[in-house]
Amino acid sequence: MPPSTPPPATPALPPHAPAAEHAAGPAPEHAPETAPEQALEAVVRTRFVVVLGVVAVVLVGLNLRAGIASAAALFHDLQAVLGYGPLVAAVLPSIPTLTFAFAGAATSWLVRRMGVERTILLALVILAAGLAVRAVPSVGMLLLGTVAGMCGIALCNVAMPSFIREHYAHRTSLLTGTYTITMSLGATAASALGVPLALQLDSPTLGLAAWSLLAAVSALVFIPLALGGRRPPEPAEGSPGLSPMQVLRTRRGLLIAGLFTVQALLAYSLISWLPVILISRGMDPALAGLLLAGMQLVTIPFTLILLPLAARPSGLRWAFMLCCGTVMAGLAGLALLPLSSSMLAVLFLGLGISVFPLVLVVISRSGQNAAETTAISTVAQSVGYLVATAGPFGVGLLHSLTGAWGVPLWLLFAVAVAQLLLCLALTAGAPRHPGGRRLRRVAA
Repeated sequence: MPPSTPPPATPALPPHAPAAEHAAGPAPEHAPETAPEQALEAVVRTRFVVVLGVVAVVLVGLNLRAGIASAAALFHDLQAVLGYGPLVAAVLPSIPTLTFAFAGAATSWLVRRMGVERTILLALVILAAGLAVRAVPSVGMLLLGTVAGMCGIALCNVAMPSFIREHYAHRTSLLTGTYTITMSLGATAASALGVPLALQLDSPTLGLAAWSLLAAVSALVFIPLALGGRRPPEPAEGSPGLSPMQVLRTRRGLLIAGLFTVQALLAYSLISWLPVILISRGMDPALAGLLLAGMQLVTIPFTLILLPLAARPSGLRWAFMLCCGTVMAGLAGLALLPLSSSMLAVLFLGLGISVFPLVLVVISRSGQNAAETTAISTVAQSVGYLVATAGPFGVGLLHSLTGAWGVPLWLLFAVAVAQLLLCLALTAGAPRHPGGRRLRRVAA
């Protein structure tokens, strides 16, 4: 073959072919393994966060009434041991709602700067520290610890609907039901175990402080979520956030705030004073605590019935009416029936205060995004708890002035009638997407 004739294989291999072959060689060897591994890791991480989030919702729910309900059955013993007078006795049950009003108003500000997960973690730390301070047998420490603990609960109260909206947007009813049911479980356990635990520890103040352990465990579980959480982005130029005044300038915003106010006034008045009412009529304190636990335990199966009913706009109306009717029947029974029939009245009261998860569902569905839901939740809870403070304080003050429970109970009955009217107004012609166009128009 002449020298000018190239070898047959040379044209098929360009000068850079070996380098290209070398560069491309490792890719088929590792790429098919790396991509599935990364995808699997992402799926596992996502599922872990979802499951951990559900666990966190359950633990936070267990805390949000335990610190309040554990004290209700011990007010009589605390007054006997610490020796405070009627004024402190009336103020102490009013601290939760008053603190919820002012501390809850700061939640939106904290969420914008820290993110919802870190805000909840901070709230749990404050709650655990506040409940632990109540171990000191002093009126000042009792009041200070109660204020601090209620600040932690207030932050969780406002932030949790946003947490559910942000992480479980397509399961708001399910997660809201889970959240409220665990709240009832925590309140039930705290009401039933409050007196026995204090007797076991030989101190009502130590009995109160023991619930700080539950808050500490919840904070530990929330740490991974807080570390992975990010501060929410600023609203887009065409989608401004809602200010409290913008929410209150809407009919729906006013109705939600009003409904939250009356249900909180009723619920916290009953949680604070029901055991004292029963004890003053001759009931054993431990049994009175068990009836308070029973009132909150009833809310669990009733919530499971109400939430599927409330999935439809017409069903939501009937669910509200059912709750309002039963709480009115329970208050009338508590005022008129003898002590032997108290269990029946307490049963109806438990059915009536189950309106709370329905209100949370309405809040969670309102607004176009988590930021607007936070704004609506902040306004409803800040205004609601501020006005609702008159409930526990007013009930205690009226009892001190009249020496009987008749006037306070009938006043609560009138509040229940107002709750029924607000529910009817809120569900009359409810929009398909609650809080959508009207709130958006006001924000614009």
